[in-house]
Amino acid sequence: MDAFQAVILAAIQGLTEFLPVSSSGHLVLPQTLLGWADQGLAFDVAVHVGSLLAVLWYFRVEVAGILKDWFGSFFGGGQNENSRLGWMVIVATIPAVVAGLIFNDFIELNLRTGYVLATTTLVFGVILGLVDRYAKHTKHLADIGLRIALIVGFAQAIALIPGTSRSGITITAALMLGLSRSDSARFSFLLSMPIIAAAGSYKLLELIQSSADVPWDLLFIGFAVSAVTAYACIHVFMRWVERMGMMPFAIYRVVLAGILFAALAN
Repeated sequence: MDAFQAVILAAIQGLTEFLPVSSSGHLVLPQTLLGWADQGLAFDVAVHVGSLLAVLWYFRVEVAGILKDWFGSFFGGGQNENSRLGWMVIVATIPAVVAGLIFNDFIELNLRTGYVLATTTLVFGVILGLVDRYAKHTKHLADIGLRIALIVGFAQAIALIPGTSRSGITITAALMLGLSRSDSARFSFLLSMPIIAAAGSYKLLELIQSSADVPWDLLFIGFAVSAVTAYACIHVFMRWVERMGMMPFAIYRVVLAGILFAALAN
């Protein structure tokens, strides 16, 4: 990997990590169409840290309020909307963590293929479009209880399958359960923080245990570009999501799936 490739791959990661379009489906395109080598474990860690920093900074006020009230509930502060939301984020994170521990090796060995990527990109894109079109968007973050948190959490576990899109399937599940588009996206982004932190920590542990050389200059490029592009992407998405809905992303996923299938056929 050279500096140009690092910039492009980090930008792809940052722009697609939080959109409902499958970051893994996009990252495979440079490899398939241009013959680029796999970005490697160390680079994965760097761009994950960059994405995590971006979402934490964008939602810093909400995160600070949730943490303050969640910890405060243990010391006589009582339960409020923030502390309950903190519990719901924890509940919704558990299924994906458990599924990752159980199925990660199986998925890596059997499901990380081009055809799986293309198929899941297509199928879950169609489902996203249908749910966005026909679901009622009347509920808000305050309405999230155990049932909604668990269903969205199990949906997030399915995102371990390449091409599904973590943000895509959690937003789809939240929309299906009646949340507004903006609050579906907001809850999905809140859920991304512990998951990205867990995935990044797991990859970092793998990196420490490996004997691979660490190209620090490329890692810094990946971290910085991923952080900036992810923050910009979140900012634009949250401003426009209610107005444009999810249909543009559903259509885009169908087109992307077609490109992936065509590339695999050649």
